[in-house]
Amino acid sequence: MPSVFIKTYGCQMNERDSEAVAAQLMVKGYALTHDEASADVVLLNTCSVRDLAEQKAIWKMSSLIGEGKKRRPGQIYGFMGCMAQSRGRQLIDQLPDVDLVVGTQKFHRIGNYLDELLSGREKSVVDIGEEAGSQGAIKEHLLHGKTGGLAVTAFVSIMQGCNQHCTFCIVPFTRGEERSRTIPDIVAECQELVARGVREVTLLGQIVTSFGKRDYPTLEGRGPFVQLIEAVHEIDGLERIRFTSPHPKGYGEDLVAAYGRLPKLVENAHLPVQSGSNRLLKAMHRGYTRERYLEIIRKLRDVRPNIGLSTDLIVGFPGETDEDFQDTLSLCDDVRFDMVYLFKYSPRKDTPAAAMDRQVPESLIEERHRILLDRINAIGREKYETFVGRTVQILVEGTSRKNASRMEGRTACNKIVVFPGSPRHRGELMDVRIERVGTFTLYGDPAILNVAGEEFGFRGDTLNSVTASEAILTTSPSGGHLG
Repeated sequence: MPSVFIKTYGCQMNERDSEAVAAQLMVKGYALTHDEASADVVLLNTCSVRDLAEQKAIWKMSSLIGEGKKRRPGQIYGFMGCMAQSRGRQLIDQLPDVDLVVGTQKFHRIGNYLDELLSGREKSVVDIGEEAGSQGAIKEHLLHGKTGGLAVTAFVSIMQGCNQHCTFCIVPFTRGEERSRTIPDIVAECQELVARGVREVTLLGQIVTSFGKRDYPTLEGRGPFVQLIEAVHEIDGLERIRFTSPHPKGYGEDLVAAYGRLPKLVENAHLPVQSGSNRLLKAMHRGYTRERYLEIIRKLRDVRPNIGLSTDLIVGFPGETDEDFQDTLSLCDDVRFDMVYLFKYSPRKDTPAAAMDRQVPESLIEERHRILLDRINAIGREKYETFVGRTVQILVEGTSRKNASRMEGRTACNKIVVFPGSPRHRGELMDVRIERVGTFTLYGDPAILNVAGEEFGFRGDTLNSVTASEAILTTSPSGGHLG
């Protein structure tokens, strides 16, 4: 039985793709391993959002090949995902020992290609072609929880591709045009997940709010994406629905209203803004203004006053002036995001921004990144401090990733809460009183709510500190969020 090691770089979509590939390989008889040195096959699922992510993957593969030649001759090496899609055979030209390069519409072919390579019928395989229907070919789940045991949360890919063509972004080239699955197909996948113990699903897409625009008509003012959320909302046993990543243009009145009338749709929104400057938003081809973005935030808070808000921001976009940067700083002050995924601009091949004049010097990008990071961290700390003394409801996800004697869960507004507890409460909705705050983590105590300490395992229950998910899929957070 051949063994496979998979390492993932980048966004949640890449995590989901890796999980599905791993599940498909298990069905074919492959064993999954956390040991890259002893694996028969090593696959790197790659990201192209930033140059650093690509360089990390290339360096990692080069290192693996060097060690493999000494310790494991005959090991198979493969790139898959976005960098594989954009570079194709160039990767084999650069690293001749690479055996497999598979693009973003061919993940479901990987098992067959590995069979060919391991049997010696093929010496190398490169497949980065388009394939109709590929958006519906990734459905399998492992459901190994990140904190050990069976997962109670799951990603569900609802579409592939992006038609937005922001001037800084390579995703439309690596993921192709938007292609949506059908609502019944997605609902069936979610139902199966719930039957296996999942209590929360996150609907995934490059721009999820564009779901089904070509396939479903608007019904009574509700667009296709809201219709999908409504259909998933009807699943018995499902407690929570999240989605990522949307586009501000997709936040119509129907989606804003859905937060008020669909209780399973959590009070959390990741809403990428990228810049607070109208001039830069236009140059980025984002399709909205600062004023429109703030209007969406106001409407969301009118419907769900305690909604948790996160965003993506880029510093150093070509032509960014001090005034543009101050506009971004002031936007953070105005919105007061709970969390920000902050990126330094990185030129991507063949994107319009890469050819723009007035590229910002790296030293200035670093300085602005530091200033903005300090500001958003200060705001985040202040917002987290407001939770102390409050009672919040969490979905218990499993053992704490940093302390095997404690448990962790997540609030509806996407705050991680660590508390003393027992693995028997995995998958439960639980009220916890927040006692203190760490670095973007809340610490709570269910015993405060008159629950017996013994029930929550205060006698020293522990789990192995190496989780099931770590033993199978390892992730490098280099790509950030989508959109």
